[in-house]
Amino acid sequence: MKKAVIKIGSSQYLVHEGLEFDVNFLKNEQKKLEITPLLLYEGDKIDIGTPEVNGSKVVCEVIVDSKLDTKVRSIRYKAKKRVNTVRGHRQKLSTLKVIKIS
Repeated sequence: MKKAVIKIGSSQYLVHEGLEFDVNFLKNEQKKLEITPLLLYEGDKIDIGTPEVNGSKVVCEVIVDSKLDTKVRSIRYKAKKRVNTVRGHRQKLSTLKVIKIS
């Protein structure tokens, strides 16, 4: 099975064909993305890019354009000072599916 390490935004992901994974929200209008991998391996054969592997592509399809992640809460509390604030945040995500690694 071919596996690859790809970089989307400032994050790196280890992917294989058929994998569905969540990434930070993508603002582009395209339904298919072609990404050049940083590392590509199949069995014993390993190709390491400097910084990317030339001649290789990972084709991904955008399944869900935008959805919200679970809520993350941050709490600030100081005893005996009447300081108590709660903030919440939900990160926007996009779901991608890897179609082909070549």
